[in-house]
Amino acid sequence: MAEAEAEATTAYLAKADESLAGAERECAVGASNNCANRAYYACFQAAIAALIRIGVGPSPGDERWRHDAVQAQFIQHLINRRKRYSADMRGTLERGARLRATADYQRDQVSAAQATRGLRRAQAFVSAVRSDQGRIR
Repeated sequence: MAEAEAEATTAYLAKADESLAGAERECAVGASNNCANRAYYACFQAAIAALIRIGVGPSPGDERWRHDAVQAQFIQHLINRRKRYSADMRGTLERGARLRATADYQRDQVSAAQATRGLRRAQAFVSAVRSDQGRIR
């Protein structure tokens, strides 16, 4: 991996760790909507790090990472093709995005149980990406 990609991977993993820590704090104080938001972003940022690690960038013509593209590319490149992550992780980003949409854009509230489940999924997702940090395929 080139130095620029290694630095970008490290930067996105740091963002994922910060978002995950925020989700954990928000869950602890009962702020379920904020927990869902930060848990999703922890997964999103970790997925970007994993994609950069294998040389995948934003979609052609895009300067930034788009949520739907990150979800699709993570599944396509890292679960289906390279089998680098468990198939159990296939729905994590999509489920997190749906929960974040409820938290951010809908009148409904995210329940404490939903937030806790989302946080557990995010912890597992970020942990899997972090533990794969040194692997090259």
